[in-house]
Amino acid sequence: MENQLVLQTDFGLQDGAVSTMYGVAYSVSDNLTIADLTHGITPFNIFEGSFRLAQTIKYWAPGTIFVSVVDPGVGSARLSLVAQLTTGQFVVTPDNGTLTHLAQEYGIVAVRIIDESTNRLPGSEKSATFHGRDIYAYTGARLAAGIISFEEVGPAYDVAKIITLPLNLPQVTASGALTGNIDITDVNFGSLWTNIHQATWDEQFGAQLGEWFNIKIYHKDVLQYQQALPYVKTFADVNPGEALIYINSVYTVGFAIQTGNFAAQNNVTAGPNWSVEITKN
Repeated sequence: MENQLVLQTDFGLQDGAVSTMYGVAYSVSDNLTIADLTHGITPFNIFEGSFRLAQTIKYWAPGTIFVSVVDPGVGSARLSLVAQLTTGQFVVTPDNGTLTHLAQEYGIVAVRIIDESTNRLPGSEKSATFHGRDIYAYTGARLAAGIISFEEVGPAYDVAKIITLPLNLPQVTASGALTGNIDITDVNFGSLWTNIHQATWDEQFGAQLGEWFNIKIYHKDVLQYQQALPYVKTFADVNPGEALIYINSVYTVGFAIQTGNFAAQNNVTAGPNWSVEITKN
Protein backbone atom coordinates (compact mmCIF):
# COMPACT_ATOMS: atom_id res chain seq x y z
CA MET A 1 0.00 0.00 0.00
CA GLU A 2 1.36 3.41 -0.94
CA ASN A 3 1.72 6.12 1.67
CA GLN A 4 0.31 9.61 1.52
CA LEU A 5 2.29 12.63 0.33
CA VAL A 6 1.71 16.01 2.02
CA LEU A 7 3.11 19.23 0.53
CA GLN A 8 4.06 22.51 2.22
CA THR A 9 5.65 25.51 0.50
CA ASP A 10 5.88 29.30 0.50
CA PHE A 11 5.00 29.33 -3.22
CA GLY A 12 1.40 30.53 -2.98
CA LEU A 13 -1.16 29.46 -5.56
CA GLN A 14 -0.85 32.34 -8.00
CA ASP A 15 1.24 30.44 -10.55
CA GLY A 16 1.91 26.87 -11.64
CA ALA A 17 4.61 25.90 -9.14
CA VAL A 18 2.42 23.78 -6.83
CA SER A 19 0.59 22.16 -9.73
CA THR A 20 3.96 21.28 -11.24
CA MET A 21 4.96 19.50 -8.01
CA TYR A 22 1.70 17.53 -8.18
CA GLY A 23 2.45 16.60 -11.79
CA VAL A 24 5.94 15.37 -10.92
CA ALA A 25 4.59 13.29 -8.04
CA TYR A 26 1.85 11.73 -10.18
CA SER A 27 4.38 10.99 -12.92
CA VAL A 28 6.15 8.80 -10.37
CA SER A 29 2.91 7.01 -9.42
CA ASP A 30 -0.69 7.82 -10.27
CA ASN A 31 -1.82 5.84 -7.20
CA LEU A 32 -0.52 8.40 -4.71
CA THR A 33 -2.80 10.38 -2.42
CA ILE A 34 -1.49 13.95 -2.32
CA ALA A 35 -2.65 16.60 0.16
CA ASP A 36 -1.63 20.17 0.94
CA LEU A 37 -0.53 21.26 4.39
CA THR A 38 -0.28 24.87 3.21
CA HIS A 39 1.28 26.88 0.41
CA GLY A 40 0.76 30.14 2.29
CA ILE A 41 3.92 30.19 4.39
CA THR A 42 5.26 33.75 4.45
CA PRO A 43 7.95 33.86 1.74
CA PHE A 44 11.36 32.78 3.07
CA ASN A 45 10.03 32.31 6.63
CA ILE A 46 11.71 29.06 7.65
CA PHE A 47 10.63 29.41 11.29
CA GLU A 48 6.98 29.57 10.24
CA GLY A 49 7.38 26.52 8.03
CA SER A 50 8.99 24.65 10.91
CA PHE A 51 6.06 25.48 13.20
CA ARG A 52 3.39 24.45 10.68
CA LEU A 53 4.98 21.04 10.27
CA ALA A 54 4.95 20.44 14.02
CA GLN A 55 1.36 21.71 14.26
CA THR A 56 0.13 19.20 11.69
CA ILE A 57 2.32 16.14 11.46
CA LYS A 58 1.02 14.12 14.41
CA TYR A 59 -2.44 13.93 12.83
CA TRP A 60 -1.07 11.94 9.89
CA ALA A 61 -0.31 8.22 10.03
CA PRO A 62 3.21 6.83 10.46
CA GLY A 63 4.79 6.40 7.04
CA THR A 64 3.30 9.62 5.64
CA ILE A 65 5.82 11.57 3.56
CA PHE A 66 5.92 15.35 4.05
CA VAL A 67 7.64 17.60 1.52
CA SER A 68 8.41 21.06 2.92
CA VAL A 69 9.95 23.67 0.66
CA VAL A 70 10.75 27.02 2.25
CA ASP A 71 14.13 27.40 0.66
CA PRO A 72 15.74 30.84 0.32
CA GLY A 73 19.09 29.07 -0.18
CA VAL A 74 17.93 27.02 -3.17
CA GLY A 75 20.83 26.02 -5.42
CA SER A 76 23.45 26.80 -2.77
CA ALA A 77 25.63 24.37 -0.84
CA ARG A 78 22.93 23.69 1.76
CA LEU A 79 22.03 20.01 2.00
CA SER A 80 18.81 18.31 0.93
CA LEU A 81 17.60 15.84 3.55
CA VAL A 82 15.00 13.26 4.44
CA ALA A 83 14.36 12.98 8.19
CA GLN A 84 12.62 10.09 9.93
CA LEU A 85 10.67 11.13 13.04
CA THR A 86 10.26 9.06 16.17
CA THR A 87 6.54 9.03 15.34
CA GLY A 88 7.20 7.32 11.99
CA GLN A 89 6.59 10.11 9.48
CA PHE A 90 9.26 11.32 7.03
CA VAL A 91 10.10 14.90 6.02
CA VAL A 92 11.82 15.84 2.74
CA THR A 93 13.30 19.32 3.07
CA PRO A 94 16.38 21.50 2.79
CA ASP A 95 18.69 21.55 5.81
CA ASN A 96 17.99 25.15 6.81
CA GLY A 97 16.11 24.98 10.11
CA THR A 98 12.80 23.57 8.85
CA LEU A 99 13.18 20.57 11.16
CA THR A 100 13.60 22.68 14.33
CA HIS A 101 10.16 22.28 15.94
CA LEU A 102 9.92 18.62 14.93
CA ALA A 103 13.27 17.85 16.55
CA GLN A 104 12.20 19.61 19.74
CA GLU A 105 8.64 18.26 20.04
CA TYR A 106 8.84 14.77 18.53
CA GLY A 107 12.45 13.80 17.98
CA ILE A 108 14.32 12.71 14.86
CA VAL A 109 15.75 9.19 14.80
CA ALA A 110 17.60 9.24 11.48
CA VAL A 111 18.50 11.58 8.62
CA ARG A 112 19.76 10.88 5.10
CA ILE A 113 21.23 13.24 2.52
CA ILE A 114 19.40 13.05 -0.80
CA ASP A 115 21.69 11.56 -3.46
CA GLU A 116 20.81 13.83 -6.37
CA SER A 117 22.57 11.56 -8.86
CA THR A 118 19.76 9.02 -8.43
CA ASN A 119 16.96 10.95 -6.74
CA ARG A 120 16.38 13.82 -9.11
CA LEU A 121 13.77 14.38 -11.82
CA PRO A 122 15.37 13.17 -15.07
CA GLY A 123 16.19 16.07 -17.37
CA SER A 124 16.27 18.69 -14.60
CA GLU A 125 20.02 18.66 -14.03
CA LYS A 126 20.58 22.15 -15.45
CA SER A 127 17.97 23.76 -13.19
CA ALA A 128 19.18 25.25 -9.89
CA THR A 129 16.15 27.21 -8.65
CA PHE A 130 13.23 24.77 -8.40
CA HIS A 131 14.37 21.96 -6.15
CA GLY A 132 10.81 21.68 -4.86
CA ARG A 133 9.94 20.15 -8.22
CA ASP A 134 13.22 18.57 -9.26
CA ILE A 135 14.38 17.00 -5.99
CA TYR A 136 11.86 17.20 -3.14
CA ALA A 137 8.55 16.35 -4.85
CA TYR A 138 10.32 13.70 -6.94
CA THR A 139 12.08 12.06 -3.99
CA GLY A 140 9.03 12.35 -1.75
CA ALA A 141 6.84 10.66 -4.35
CA ARG A 142 9.36 7.85 -4.84
CA LEU A 143 9.39 7.25 -1.09
CA ALA A 144 5.59 7.38 -0.82
CA ALA A 145 5.19 5.01 -3.76
CA GLY A 146 7.67 2.53 -2.31
CA ILE A 147 9.98 2.83 -5.32
CA ILE A 148 12.86 3.62 -2.97
CA SER A 149 13.38 2.91 0.70
CA PHE A 150 14.59 5.43 3.25
CA GLU A 151 18.03 3.84 3.05
CA GLU A 152 18.09 4.37 -0.73
CA VAL A 153 17.61 8.13 -0.36
CA GLY A 154 21.33 8.58 0.14
CA PRO A 155 24.06 8.48 2.78
CA ALA A 156 23.26 8.69 6.48
CA TYR A 157 23.77 12.06 8.18
CA ASP A 158 24.39 12.82 11.85
CA VAL A 159 21.10 13.97 13.40
CA ALA A 160 23.06 16.25 15.75
CA LYS A 161 24.41 18.19 12.76
CA ILE A 162 21.10 19.32 11.24
CA ILE A 163 20.55 23.08 11.31
CA THR A 164 18.12 24.29 13.96
CA LEU A 165 16.78 27.72 14.85
CA PRO A 166 16.61 29.28 18.35
CA LEU A 167 13.33 28.48 20.12
CA ASN A 168 13.45 30.60 23.30
CA LEU A 169 11.94 27.77 25.34
CA PRO A 170 9.54 28.60 28.20
CA GLN A 171 10.76 28.98 31.76
CA VAL A 172 9.56 30.19 35.13
CA THR A 173 12.14 32.71 36.34
CA ALA A 174 13.45 33.13 39.87
CA SER A 175 11.08 36.09 40.32
CA GLY A 176 8.08 33.93 39.37
CA ALA A 177 7.53 35.29 35.86
CA LEU A 178 6.73 32.90 33.01
CA THR A 179 8.63 33.67 29.82
CA GLY A 180 8.51 32.15 26.36
CA ASN A 181 8.36 32.79 22.64
CA ILE A 182 5.48 33.90 20.42
CA ASP A 183 5.85 31.32 17.68
CA ILE A 184 3.04 32.02 15.24
CA THR A 185 -0.10 33.98 14.46
CA ASP A 186 -3.42 32.35 13.76
CA VAL A 187 -3.33 33.98 10.35
CA ASN A 188 -7.07 34.23 9.70
CA PHE A 189 -8.00 35.70 13.07
CA GLY A 190 -4.88 37.43 14.40
CA SER A 191 -4.46 35.46 17.61
CA LEU A 192 -0.92 35.04 18.92
CA TRP A 193 0.25 31.54 19.84
CA THR A 194 3.12 31.12 22.28
CA ASN A 195 5.33 28.08 22.84
CA ILE A 196 4.14 27.80 26.46
CA HIS A 197 2.45 24.41 26.71
CA GLN A 198 -0.63 23.87 28.83
CA ALA A 199 1.28 21.66 31.29
CA THR A 200 3.77 24.46 31.98
CA TRP A 201 0.94 26.99 32.29
CA ASP A 202 -1.20 24.88 34.61
CA GLU A 203 1.30 22.88 36.62
CA GLN A 204 4.50 24.93 36.81
CA PHE A 205 2.96 28.41 36.72
CA GLY A 206 -0.25 27.45 38.53
CA ALA A 207 -2.65 29.38 36.31
CA GLN A 208 -6.37 29.03 37.04
CA LEU A 209 -9.34 29.90 34.85
CA GLY A 210 -10.77 33.29 35.77
CA GLU A 211 -7.49 34.74 36.98
CA TRP A 212 -5.96 37.86 35.47
CA PHE A 213 -2.33 38.07 34.33
CA ASN A 214 0.00 40.87 33.29
CA ILE A 215 1.21 40.36 29.72
CA LYS A 216 4.32 41.99 28.26
CA ILE A 217 5.22 41.32 24.63
CA TYR A 218 8.69 42.19 23.35
CA HIS A 219 10.32 42.41 19.93
CA LYS A 220 14.08 41.98 20.19
CA ASP A 221 13.75 42.74 23.91
CA VAL A 222 11.95 46.05 23.27
CA LEU A 223 8.52 46.26 24.93
CA GLN A 224 5.71 46.47 22.35
CA TYR A 225 2.58 45.63 24.37
CA GLN A 226 1.56 45.58 28.03
CA GLN A 227 -1.86 44.76 29.45
CA ALA A 228 -3.65 42.73 32.14
CA LEU A 229 -5.81 40.00 30.57
CA PRO A 230 -8.17 37.31 31.90
CA TYR A 231 -7.52 33.61 31.42
CA VAL A 232 -10.74 32.07 30.04
CA LYS A 233 -11.81 28.83 28.41
CA THR A 234 -13.14 30.22 25.16
CA PHE A 235 -13.69 33.48 23.26
CA ALA A 236 -17.34 33.77 24.27
CA ASP A 237 -16.30 34.15 27.92
CA VAL A 238 -15.51 37.83 27.25
CA ASN A 239 -17.40 40.55 25.42
CA PRO A 240 -16.80 41.33 21.73
CA GLY A 241 -13.72 43.50 21.37
CA GLU A 242 -12.17 42.37 24.66
CA ALA A 243 -8.78 40.64 24.83
CA LEU A 244 -8.16 37.32 26.55
CA ILE A 245 -5.74 34.50 27.33
CA TYR A 246 -6.75 31.00 26.29
CA ILE A 247 -5.37 27.54 25.51
CA ASN A 248 -5.37 27.12 21.73
CA SER A 249 -5.84 24.07 19.51
CA VAL A 250 -2.18 23.01 19.83
CA TYR A 251 -2.46 23.21 23.62
CA THR A 252 -0.30 26.27 24.14
CA VAL A 253 -1.08 29.68 25.64
CA GLY A 254 -2.60 32.14 23.19
CA PHE A 255 -3.75 35.77 23.18
CA ALA A 256 -6.82 36.83 21.24
CA ILE A 257 -9.56 39.42 20.92
CA GLN A 258 -13.18 38.27 20.82
CA THR A 259 -14.25 38.87 17.19
CA GLY A 260 -11.15 40.97 16.66
CA ASN A 261 -7.56 40.72 15.48
CA PHE A 262 -5.09 40.84 18.37
CA ALA A 263 -1.99 41.09 16.16
CA ALA A 264 -3.29 43.88 13.93
CA GLN A 265 -4.95 45.91 16.67
CA ASN A 266 -1.83 45.88 18.84
CA ASN A 267 0.79 46.02 16.07
CA VAL A 268 2.47 42.80 17.21
CA THR A 269 3.27 39.56 15.45
CA ALA A 270 5.27 36.34 15.89
CA GLY A 271 8.58 34.68 15.16
CA PRO A 272 11.94 34.00 16.79
CA ASN A 273 12.38 37.67 17.78
CA TRP A 274 9.04 37.94 19.58
CA SER A 275 8.87 36.98 23.25
CA VAL A 276 6.41 37.21 26.11
CA GLU A 277 6.63 37.66 29.87
CA ILE A 278 3.62 36.76 32.04
CA THR A 279 3.21 37.62 35.70
CA LYS A 280 0.33 37.17 38.11
CA ASN A 281 -1.85 40.23 38.52
